[in-house]
Amino acid sequence: MNKTHSILLYYCYTPIEDPEAFREQHHLFCLELNLLGRIIVSKEGLNGTLSGLKEDCDKYMAAMHADPRFAKIDFKVDYSDKHAFAKLHVRTKAEIVHSGLLHIDPNARTGKHLAPKEFKEMKDRDDVVVLDVRSDYEHSVGRFKNAVTLDIENFREFPEKVQELKEKYKDKKILTYCTGGIKCEKASAFLLEQGFEDVYQLHGGIIKYGMEAGGEDFEGKCYVFDNRVAVDVNTVNPTVVSRCHVCNTESDRMVNCANPVCNLHVPICEKCGWEMDGACSTECKEHPEKRPYDGTGYYQKEMNGYNPLKGFNRKKKTDVHV
Repeated sequence: MNKTHSILLYYCYTPIEDPEAFREQHHLFCLELNLLGRIIVSKEGLNGTLSGLKEDCDKYMAAMHADPRFAKIDFKVDYSDKHAFAKLHVRTKAEIVHSGLLHIDPNARTGKHLAPKEFKEMKDRDDVVVLDVRSDYEHSVGRFKNAVTLDIENFREFPEKVQELKEKYKDKKILTYCTGGIKCEKASAFLLEQGFEDVYQLHGGIIKYGMEAGGEDFEGKCYVFDNRVAVDVNTVNPTVVSRCHVCNTESDRMVNCANPVCNLHVPICEKCGWEMDGACSTECKEHPEKRPYDGTGYYQKEMNGYNPLKGFNRKKKTDVHV
């Protein structure tokens, strides 16, 4: 397979004075480079995942690193034979990952960053708890061996779980992890604020751990937010930990239910995928709004009034990325 495209995953907590003006200019910059994907812009920084030809992604990364605000971005780069997205969305939001913890600035205080090798060396110690801060549908298809997982549908529910964690693990060293590192920035900071003393985070998340440590002891697949849905990260001792939602056979094939009203994220084997026409239940299969199933179980998000060419007529000839 000729892998002509790069897939970038990144974030950066850094002040952006005028998020809407930045959004327009940055969107145009991505259009110039033929990049597709999703970027969230806020006063606290950027959160992005993009795909494009390798040379275009290289130009994007170089331009971002040339800007002092984004010089510290640690891009996680994977490769593919095609785009991982069908559209480009650049949006402004209150936070770059929805947590409700607007008062927390990870640049002021957060958990100690561990390189993948350091995380690997610490994770099995008796005085350590490895904490998965992702949502339940993410860790259902893959998580670190012996990790503590949380019953949450969205990261914004994380603060509600901290008292329960404190009762069980306050005297332990807490090693947090997520897909690319962004959730851990605020999760680990909040744990420190709530009285935990030894808090760490896996720098670069599961993706970087797979690249630099072979993904050892990460069981299952890593859920990702593009049309790949879930990816392999463990090349050392891979396992499958999830089972088909329909027939309960071993399966790590993640599917969004074809019924958009449900949209449940669950493992469904290929056989059941076709038999259920992409639905997670008979009720969803018969729902009048059910989407056509193409065998992937991945559906592009609705535009919801978003105008991808907003600001195009005001395009500047220079510094369109800043």
